[in-house]
Amino acid sequence: MKTRITEMLGIQHPIIQGGMHYVGYAEMAAAVSNAGGLGIITGLTQRTPQDLANEIARCRDMTDKPFGVNVTFLPTVNAPDYPAIMKVIIDGGVKAVETAGNNPVAVLPYLKDAGIKVIHKCTAVRHALKAQAIGCDAVSVDGFECGGHPGEDDVPNFILLPRAADELEIPFVASGGMADGRSLVAALALGAEGMNMGTRFLATKEAPVHNNVKAAIVAASELDTRLVMRPLRNTERVLTNSAVEELLRKERELGSNLKFEDIMSEVVGVYPRIMKDGEMEAGAWSCGMVAGLINDIPTCKELIDRIMAEAEDIIRKRLPGFDSAG
Repeated sequence: MKTRITEMLGIQHPIIQGGMHYVGYAEMAAAVSNAGGLGIITGLTQRTPQDLANEIARCRDMTDKPFGVNVTFLPTVNAPDYPAIMKVIIDGGVKAVETAGNNPVAVLPYLKDAGIKVIHKCTAVRHALKAQAIGCDAVSVDGFECGGHPGEDDVPNFILLPRAADELEIPFVASGGMADGRSLVAALALGAEGMNMGTRFLATKEAPVHNNVKAAIVAASELDTRLVMRPLRNTERVLTNSAVEELLRKERELGSNLKFEDIMSEVVGVYPRIMKDGEMEAGAWSCGMVAGLINDIPTCKELIDRIMAEAEDIIRKRLPGFDSAG
């Protein structure tokens, strides 16, 4: 299947693996890229720029296909060494960078000069238009149903994607609620050039996370996510557990007096304990409503092949059956 995204990135299928903290390692990215999609290494999971350079080299040993690196620009006092991160990405021959968080305008000239395609994650059309204006090559449009940070507008993809299609000239992919061939065909019908999946790729054999994480996603329904940090305007969609429910209790009780320090124990430093050690009650971790559509743990190749076969079947068989002249 050819779209503007597959042509831009040099990939076989219009499927991108989103950057995920303590998930986007070389083995995850390589598995997705080898299956015909675009795998993504999560840059800030690596402790130092040199660690990221080593991870890029490790991925290069596992695949000869294009892969990308996610770089999230955080508003923080102790910012990562972004210039050094950009240097190792450029020196590593990475083909694409997925940016998220703050505006990436400061690093765009360096990436563009190196021929690297930049895909910026956006949760609103106005943000996507800004990304287009500053020179991003594509955007990932994240609907309200997505895992992680859905923004504060609460617009789901059935509205957000066609709105983006109405306004944008650069290509975009759909993110949030994406799991199968139906998702891909729907995204294409609404104007996207492909789809980005995070939670669905977590529940694959190659995902370098504890089996408890994969089992939790398979067991979850679409009703099992919660929105946390909403009073702080840093909303995150996470899978519910005892720590999440405790966090929400604090938010209710403290109301407008809530400070980030009040919930630090539920959100800071919990990812290694969950993703690596399988401590499923340790704290809040990102998960999309799409968990309700995830019922197995295939390999990345099995998953992508199945998605593409299902999408082709819908396009060639089901949709032509709705003949308006019949």
